[in-house]
Amino acid sequence: MSAKRYDDDLIPSSPVTHGVEPEAAPSSAPQQLGFGVRSLRGKMFGLFFLIPLALILTSSLLYIWQLTTLSSHLTEGSTEMVSKASEDVLARRAQAVATQVQVYLATHPELKKPMFNYDINFKSIAVQKVGTKDYTALYEKPGPDGIWRTWAHVNPDIIGIDMTLLKKSLGESFEGFWKIYSGIKDKSESKGYYDWRDADGVMRKKFMVVTPVAGTPYALAATAYVDEFTNPVKWMQDNANQFAIRTRNIVIGILAVTLILIGVIVAVYGYRLTERITHLTDIADRISVGDMDVEIAGLQTQDEIGELARAIGRMQGSIRLAIKRLKERERR
Repeated sequence: MSAKRYDDDLIPSSPVTHGVEPEAAPSSAPQQLGFGVRSLRGKMFGLFFLIPLALILTSSLLYIWQLTTLSSHLTEGSTEMVSKASEDVLARRAQAVATQVQVYLATHPELKKPMFNYDINFKSIAVQKVGTKDYTALYEKPGPDGIWRTWAHVNPDIIGIDMTLLKKSLGESFEGFWKIYSGIKDKSESKGYYDWRDADGVMRKKFMVVTPVAGTPYALAATAYVDEFTNPVKWMQDNANQFAIRTRNIVIGILAVTLILIGVIVAVYGYRLTERITHLTDIADRISVGDMDVEIAGLQTQDEIGELARAIGRMQGSIRLAIKRLKERERR
């Protein structure tokens, strides 16, 4: 009698042993977590997609920023170097022309200043082309009358006039020009940048160097448009900016394709993995309520999920064997 009770206690309440529907256990149906943050699929999405996405985006943006910054620094540094070199070249040009003027005046003492702009030989020395549009010019420092006069210039209309009269015609360009032009009065050399309204009405920046003609009351001025120096550098800068933009677009394109591929791979693999786990969970729940006939099919893979499926299968077989032995003992 006691053996009978012992057998009854060990035999689970199942269709196999008693022919009645078993009571549903509290965990008889797997919870459908879907794609929430607590589900395995959600965790895989966060671990294998969102975190790599943040890292890739950060590194890509940093790379683009570094590339743009490097391009900007290179072009700015190149502009400064070219401008400095151009200033030195213009200064040396002014000094060379001043030396030539000094030699010519020393060897031609009969040449007077009213004739400077009309003596072909002297003018060819004092008025030399600088760049594509500018020329050197020779003017006289103020004497007792305090008047600045130009004696050799490409424009014959300003020869011998009081240079302050140009204030009206030059307008807003006069102040910057005059500061450098008259700066030679108290310094051994005067140079600097100033804005100049061109013949077409466009305001452009120019650079002027004024150097004295040794042993004379004269000074030699050389001017040039700044953009003649910097245009090649600006062309390089434009090319560098275009290259940076193309590189940025390529990086963004590669990033987008990479993220799409990662997203698809994670989604597909996560779906397949969670489906297999959900299937095994359902099988385990059915076995737990006494359904010994459920088949574990399609999960015989050579990975951890396959090992879990085989372990559940062995557990199912062990339970079947235990039930069979209990039934045999009950019949005795």
